[in-house]
Amino acid sequence: MVSNLLVRIDMARDSFSKGQRRIANFIEEHYDEAAFMTASKLGDIVGVSESTVVRFATEIGYSGYPYLQKAMQEMIRDKLTSIGRIEVTAGRIGDKDVLDSVLNQDIDKIKRTIEEISREDFERAVESIINAEHIYIFGVKSASYIASFFGYYLDLMFGNVIMLNTTSKTTNYEKLFRITEKDVMIGISFPRYSTMAVDAMSFARERGAHVVAITDSMVSPLVSTADSILIARSDIASIVDSLVAPLSLINALIVAMVIKRKDEVKETFSKLEQVWLEQSIYASHNSEDLSDEK
Repeated sequence: MVSNLLVRIDMARDSFSKGQRRIANFIEEHYDEAAFMTASKLGDIVGVSESTVVRFATEIGYSGYPYLQKAMQEMIRDKLTSIGRIEVTAGRIGDKDVLDSVLNQDIDKIKRTIEEISREDFERAVESIINAEHIYIFGVKSASYIASFFGYYLDLMFGNVIMLNTTSKTTNYEKLFRITEKDVMIGISFPRYSTMAVDAMSFARERGAHVVAITDSMVSPLVSTADSILIARSDIASIVDSLVAPLSLINALIVAMVIKRKDEVKETFSKLEQVWLEQSIYASHNSEDLSDEK
C-alpha cells in the first residue's frame, strides 16, 4: 500500500471526477490548510459536497476522511511554523470559548494516547529504566521542561540520572560518550522534532544502550532509533506545544516504577524526609512553629 498522500493522488488522478480533481488540486497546493478542515469545510472551499470529499478519501485508498486528514497532518508535521500555528489555532477556535476549546482538546489528546500507546513498550521501558546503571534523558526546547520533571523524580528515586537538556552538541556528547549497554537512553521530542535528539539516540543505540522514545507519532524520526516507543499525542497546530498527554505518560511511568521498586523507593524517601525535616526545607503548617520563628 502506497503511504505517501501525493503519490496516491497521482496514481488515482485519471479516475477522478471533476469535483474530485478540484479536491486533489487544492490538497496539492494547500495541504497545510486542508489538514485542519472538516470534510464539509473542504467541500465548501472547493465547491463540492461533503459526500464528494468523503468519496475522494476512499477513492485514493483511505478508510474515510479522518484518515485522509491525518495523512495531510503528517505531511506538514515538520513544516508548520510558529506563524502557521497561530493562524490555524485562531481559525480552529474562532468564536468558541477559548478555555473550553483548549481544555477539551487536551482531554482528547489524553484519550488518544490511552488508545494508541503500546502496553508492551510501556512495560519494557519501565523495566529497562529501573534496571539501568545510568539513565540518560534527552529533551531540549519545550521538551526540556517535562524531561527535567522526569529526571527530577528518577534521580530522587535512583540517583543515577544524567540530563542532556542543552542545544550544545559538545556538552551533550561530553556527557553521553560513556554510555554503555548497561544504560538506558530516553529521548523526548515533539514537532518540530530535534535532529540532535535523533542523533543522540542513534549514538546511544550503537553503544548497546536500551533506547526509549517519547514522541507523538509512529512517523516521528525518533521511532527508527528506539527499542521502546511510547506515543503521547501532542498538537502540531497549537500556538504552544501541548504537553499534557506526554506529562501524563511520564507520571504513569514514575508510578509504575515506584510500584515495582516499592520497598527501595520507600526507604529512599524515608531518608529524604528526615533530611528535609532536619534542614527545615519545607515551611511548617503548625501555627505554633510559625509563631516561634517570628
